[in-house]
Amino acid sequence: MKVEMMMPQMGESITEATVLKWLKNVGDQVKKDETILEISTDKVDSEIPAPETGTIVEFKAQEGDTVAVKTVIAVIETDAAAAGDAKPAAPAPAKTPEPQAAPQANTPAPSSTPAPVANNNGATGGDRYYSPLVRSMAEQHGIPPVELAAIPGTGSGGRVSKKDFLSYLETRSSNSMAAAPRQAKTNIPEPVSDRNYGEDGITVQPMDRMRQLIADHMVRSKQTSPHVYSVAEVDVTNVALARKKHQAAFVAREGFKLSFTPFFLLAAVKGIIQYPQINSSVDGTNIILKKDINLGVAVALGTTGLIVPVIKKADHLSLAGIARQLKDLAERARNKKLKPDETQGGTFTVTNPGVFGNIIGCPIINQPQVAILATCAIKKRPVVVDDMIAIRSMMNITLSYDHRVIDGSLSGHFLHYVTQYIENWDPEDEIL
Repeated sequence: MKVEMMMPQMGESITEATVLKWLKNVGDQVKKDETILEISTDKVDSEIPAPETGTIVEFKAQEGDTVAVKTVIAVIETDAAAAGDAKPAAPAPAKTPEPQAAPQANTPAPSSTPAPVANNNGATGGDRYYSPLVRSMAEQHGIPPVELAAIPGTGSGGRVSKKDFLSYLETRSSNSMAAAPRQAKTNIPEPVSDRNYGEDGITVQPMDRMRQLIADHMVRSKQTSPHVYSVAEVDVTNVALARKKHQAAFVAREGFKLSFTPFFLLAAVKGIIQYPQINSSVDGTNIILKKDINLGVAVALGTTGLIVPVIKKADHLSLAGIARQLKDLAERARNKKLKPDETQGGTFTVTNPGVFGNIIGCPIINQPQVAILATCAIKKRPVVVDDMIAIRSMMNITLSYDHRVIDGSLSGHFLHYVTQYIENWDPEDEIL
């Protein structure tokens, strides 16, 4: 029996999507819910699973094609006999994930001395393909291409899947695990000596779809809003003490570690409640005030771009509730599992350049919002407290705001409130 695979509708407002990459070829066998292609809308990039188990017999949409939702993009033969006729010479590893020796046989060098990985924008290592998801996760965890090449893959042709990567992380040595965050923070690019430059010493790299969308959005924001920036210094020592005191209990209850970010998101929400004009947009000569605080949080996708999932009605959430939402949305953003609706409707955005070690940042406003808050790196340093020198955990925060709506006075009051909320956190308070 032949099953027609449709272009899925990723949200009510989404009418079309672009095929970014087929992860399988015609004649390949697939399992139901196995990821077989990547698509892009004007909101998010997503990985799409196979609707049935069978063999791909036809692609009706090619890479780069933009097609309407609910349009047939592939045909899958679910009859086992027909599937065998479609590809009698299919290799065993593609049909069953059980043996893991076959993918290793495709790797000429042993895992202790992996072969160098070609730097074709991180897409391949020799003849080995790495999905954008795996590349993003590798960069997030500071795993260089040579180490990535040594990870055994159980996917078709030895391809490393998300499951393979996570399993490798669990068994990675403690020294490597400890080094990963430091590598990620330095963000030092891999050598590009193998890149093909012309005689004039340059090469042209076309923007991918995500980079084009980001570029258009940022240029439009700068053309729309007169940007002004205010910076405040925050003592986050009490928050650091609270995390240390309650971390074990939080992990036991929630199953994940509590980062600094939820504290800052909650502080931003409390500040907006006090100064609601921060939570607005502009329509001609009207200021549109928003009742709900829908908090956008910028999530970096390695060096390939970023996406801003939205915590809806954040003003109704506790610190732990914000932390849960943040973890869920950030993980699904990196894994291309977000729905387009989860990136829409934001009323205020927070971004964290501090995760890369930056001590100050001046972000561009996420239209149609009128402000965005940047939280920067936390550094211990000596400061004056009650006329005495003390070592405190200090951080800068920056508010970029639209001067059509927000003046320096309102910006200053908002930043002062956020600062005081963070600095006066009681380390004894339970994290609920």
